[in-house]
Amino acid sequence: MDFGFLSEYWSYFLKGAWLTLQLSFFGVLFGTLLGVGFALLRISKIGILRFLASVYIEVIRGTPMLVQIVIIYYGLTNFGINLPGFTSGVIALTINSAAYMAEVFRAGINAIDKGQNEAARSLGMTHGMSLRLIVLPQAFRNMLPAIGNEFIVIIKDSSLVSTIGIAELMYNTNTVSSLTFKPLEPLLVSAAVYFVMTFTLSRLLGLLERKLNNQ
Repeated sequence: MDFGFLSEYWSYFLKGAWLTLQLSFFGVLFGTLLGVGFALLRISKIGILRFLASVYIEVIRGTPMLVQIVIIYYGLTNFGINLPGFTSGVIALTINSAAYMAEVFRAGINAIDKGQNEAARSLGMTHGMSLRLIVLPQAFRNMLPAIGNEFIVIIKDSSLVSTIGIAELMYNTNTVSSLTFKPLEPLLVSAAVYFVMTFTLSRLLGLLERKLNNQ
């Protein structure tokens, strides 16, 4: 195998990896925020809110991300909504990530001892204050490994946005393959770049988790 093409095309992989990280970061960030909201709806005492949140979660988790990406990028044009590729990618990753994060946070919230919530209420805190100040911070700490795993999953799944022309890592890999007429070597380089990103992220999250556990 010949990897001599890297001397000329290394920037394609670097730029693609950077765009992949941007897509993944915003997808997980907004997905986590939206997921917390849906988690709270799932444990709401209002039946219609629980039902709507459940429908959203089941529909998103039950359909392929590729279909979601295509619907957002191409389907919304039928309603006069034309979104840039990057924006469409972030929205699709956010919507998908939120459904999974909602279940992660719901489990984390339910795992917190109900006595803590009752103690907070006895001190005069409202239900909202108790959630914001007592329950959610503990749930976030407990769910940090799951959030990290979701980030890693999104980094890998972001390759699907190459189908709508976003020049992330997989898209640029295919471009290099076309320019060099080498089908295998660029894919191996791309796999190595994905591994470096996910491995580094998992180690950083491990350090953060140990630091939080030692506090």
